[in-house]
Amino acid sequence: MANSIETIDTNIDYRRRQRLGRLGHKAVILFGALLLAFYALAPISWLVSSSLQTEAEIVSVPPHWIPDEPTLQNFRAIFSAGEDEPVTYETRSGADPVSGGFIPSSASSLLPSMWNSTIVATLVVILNLLVGVPAAYAIAKIRYWGRNASMYFILITRVIPDIALVVPFFLVIRKLGMLDTIGSLVITYLAVTVPFTVFILVQFFEGLPDELDKAARVDGCSRFQAMVRVFLPLSLPSLVAVVLFTFLTSWNEFLLALMFTQTEASQTLPILLASFTSDFTVSFSFLNAAGVLAIVPPVIVAIIFERYIVSGLTAGAVKG
Repeated sequence: MANSIETIDTNIDYRRRQRLGRLGHKAVILFGALLLAFYALAPISWLVSSSLQTEAEIVSVPPHWIPDEPTLQNFRAIFSAGEDEPVTYETRSGADPVSGGFIPSSASSLLPSMWNSTIVATLVVILNLLVGVPAAYAIAKIRYWGRNASMYFILITRVIPDIALVVPFFLVIRKLGMLDTIGSLVITYLAVTVPFTVFILVQFFEGLPDELDKAARVDGCSRFQAMVRVFLPLSLPSLVAVVLFTFLTSWNEFLLALMFTQTEASQTLPILLASFTSDFTVSFSFLNAAGVLAIVPPVIVAIIFERYIVSGLTAGAVKG
């Protein structure tokens, strides 16, 4: 009887320790997740909060995470830039940034630069799919000589750092007479994004049974029809991941845009935002409001396609 009681007590203690261990494990995971979330979201929270503050409140010590008197004057200044008197040396150097009245000289080009970024990103996404999808389908489903070598060659192009490609790209763009145009950015961004597109889609297409391709061919479909009618509907998650990666890369790219665009008529948003820090002084409130506008399109795209992002990035990772 005593042994039975001891055995029961031992089992109860074991289950209690096991339960406490699981709770401790979950607590550690929760703490790590909250810490990571704070690390990732704190800069964005400060960006949004400071865009609603005056310049004096931003530079105050200690900083205010929640504005005392939220204001939209920074956003109004962005949309009304250029409507007031022309910005001259006297008006720029004489403005007091703490008063909130300082506007960078290139502020009137902010909205046009956003439009340039939208055009570039959209064109790159469309052309990227037109080039990358057929290439990935051919590599994955058509057996030809040099198939593996072509895949390796495509991947090798992404091993080279972007900074090493600036001079060759510049010489090509200059020969084509496309300097200081949106087209120069579209061409160079395609060279950066197409290898990633091909790699992701090849992994996904190879995970689909070859019998699908054979059945489509037996039913009278051409290679192009099989790709469009059979494989593209099944590859929606991967296509969304490719679109998101391509859009964000084109929207945020700075180095190539800095090298190939010289005037505000063709400059994209990252270049114009950088120019706000090279004036007579820096208006942090205005700069942060512009930063909020800059992150709105990528956030909207990510929210729309959020359900496909994880499945698309892991497509082809496991093969049965």
